[in-house]
Amino acid sequence: MSMSRLVVSLLWIVGAYLVGGIPFGYLIGRMRGVDVRTVGSKNIGATNVFRTVGKKWGLLAFLCDVLKGLVPVLLAKAFASRPSWVPLAVGIACVVGHMLTPYMKFKGGKGVATAFGMLIGLAPCLVGVAFALFAVVFACSHYISLGSCSAAAFLGVAVWFPILGNPGLRCPAQCVLVTLMAAFVIWKHRSNIVRLANGTESKIYLFRKPE
Repeated sequence: MSMSRLVVSLLWIVGAYLVGGIPFGYLIGRMRGVDVRTVGSKNIGATNVFRTVGKKWGLLAFLCDVLKGLVPVLLAKAFASRPSWVPLAVGIACVVGHMLTPYMKFKGGKGVATAFGMLIGLAPCLVGVAFALFAVVFACSHYISLGSCSAAAFLGVAVWFPILGNPGLRCPAQCVLVTLMAAFVIWKHRSNIVRLANGTESKIYLFRKPE
């Protein structure tokens, strides 16, 4: 790889990290007069916005977080696809930016929505299966954290099996990175896992809570 191409690739990655770091959940909360860092789980992600600001605002935060993982990957595939690892590196940089945002003292969300957007751009069929798993687990349990961890665990394993539809991830090194990212997402949910084990995790109902 030439030095100029390496520099351009690094600029794409740094730019993706800065885009991924935009704290949409926090910004949406502030627009509604709520500092999500001080209420609920005190997380800036979409789930806490959903819980503390409102359902439609939580869905908006989720969409924004998905797009900041998806759009940079699609742009990298279109304009920076050489070397072949750049789109994946751009996507991972977006996820890391969301988890460790430079705009909020390197504290951020848990990366699920941004990772979801990244993988839509790289392996849409695989993400479709993971999302179906998330939806089933969430619908049965009403725990977003349990659905998120289930989907992340599935992706971390399924990425190694091309039959499940991951044409955007062809080499072992790329699969390793996705597996590590999935593990990091689960690790970011460690407090939720403790609450799930203790029976104190908050449930979320998309529709009216049953009596």
